[in-house]
Amino acid sequence: MRDAWNLSPKARPDIYTADRTRETKWVTFYTDMDSIRVKVKPGTRYNFIILLNGKDSCYTQIASAVPPETKLQSSKPDTIPFKLTAYNAIGVKALINGTDTLNLHFDISSTGIHFLRDVIAKKLKQQKVASLQMGSMIWHNPAVNATNATAREMDGRFGFDLFEGKQVEINYDRNLLVIHSRLPKELKGYVRSKLEFSHGYALVKGTFPVGQQQYTGIFSMDTGSAEAMVLDSAWAAHGNLAQQFKLIRISAISDGGGKKYETKVMRAPNFELSSFQLANVPTTIFNNNYPTGFELNFLGNDLLKRFNMILDLKNDYIYLKANKLLKVPYRG
Repeated sequence: MRDAWNLSPKARPDIYTADRTRETKWVTFYTDMDSIRVKVKPGTRYNFIILLNGKDSCYTQIASAVPPETKLQSSKPDTIPFKLTAYNAIGVKALINGTDTLNLHFDISSTGIHFLRDVIAKKLKQQKVASLQMGSMIWHNPAVNATNATAREMDGRFGFDLFEGKQVEINYDRNLLVIHSRLPKELKGYVRSKLEFSHGYALVKGTFPVGQQQYTGIFSMDTGSAEAMVLDSAWAAHGNLAQQFKLIRISAISDGGGKKYETKVMRAPNFELSSFQLANVPTTIFNNNYPTGFELNFLGNDLLKRFNMILDLKNDYIYLKANKLLKVPYRG
């Protein structure tokens, strides 16, 4: 994977986080004069200096997306209450600096912490976030990024990497995020599948059975989306899926930057996620390529909310169990 990188003499260090993997990988930096190749193991960091224009020292760090192993402090899980909004977002009350309350949503397809720009300007008045508390968990001096778009009625979002190395239980029956240090012992009814990672996305496999054919693709879990499913147009074209599904309507959808794309909303007669069978799923297909730079489909929370899940971010598995929302009508 190739990424563009701009040198920043002011950042000390300027951190490049390698794509998340639990395997050793090589990262190579190229300039117009030289290159450096670094072996990145999970939990490691590598520091070096790049001389810009022969005078400015750019302190650079290559970091693994997987943090170093830490000793287990407590086996007691942390809990974060949430509300499933009318737009299918996992809405959480977050206390900022001990005084301001923001509405954030948990988005598995995202990383880091993002606040809307006008929230930073008006509510926080550009002040630094010294602490962020959600439920029984507190982050001190967290890095906060600005964004132009988030789930409806939300002030921002937080991604899966806040809980790296832990087991994240999303329980829609109890409206709780439960953050475990160990995998829960009671897993009756859960089905385990491999959790994969690429380009910063947490991915699962899903399949469309069409006649005698099986069309299997990778899906990012977009728990910030009100939709049920969004298909990459190029991937959908491989199986001619738009001709296999019934058209519901022509619509538009916005990406994380607020850019709109014309879409077709169709009804997929069958979809398989892990061993679960889902029927008549509203499926959005782009009329042009979605700008991820590679073929990627999305499962929105209109579908995902039907399953209690455990994200095992230590061993990279996902556990799914049908919940009380399994049979509720889709928004589409």
